[in-house]
Amino acid sequence: MATPVRHMQEPTVWQKCFIRLFRMGALMGGGVGLTIGFIFGSYSILRGGAGPRGFLATLSQYMLSSAATFSFFLAIGSVIRNEGDIPPHLQPVSMQFASPLVRSRYEGAMRMRARWEAEKACQQS
Repeated sequence: MATPVRHMQEPTVWQKCFIRLFRMGALMGGGVGLTIGFIFGSYSILRGGAGPRGFLATLSQYMLSSAATFSFFLAIGSVIRNEGDIPPHLQPVSMQFASPLVRSRYEGAMRMRARWEAEKACQQS
């Protein structure tokens, strides 16, 4: 009996953007966290001593815990911040369905009058 062939589905545009944004935020947060961990860890070691585990183990614990915390929050924050961004190839479609921007009352009134005139012309013909 023939085995069914499974086809892998390509990730959607949203999944690609999500992964890219999540990775970017995590890498930025990791870099910031490592730096902050190094600064505060070094200060803590200079002030209170390295402790029983030694200088390198204490400093690395500060740096890694700080990097993990920062990368977690920056990854989530970057996804939330860019959640409304639309990929370039989908922008024309979204422009069709988006309501037009009205900059002033006068402009809004002129657009409404133009629509009313167009509807009247359609109803009369």
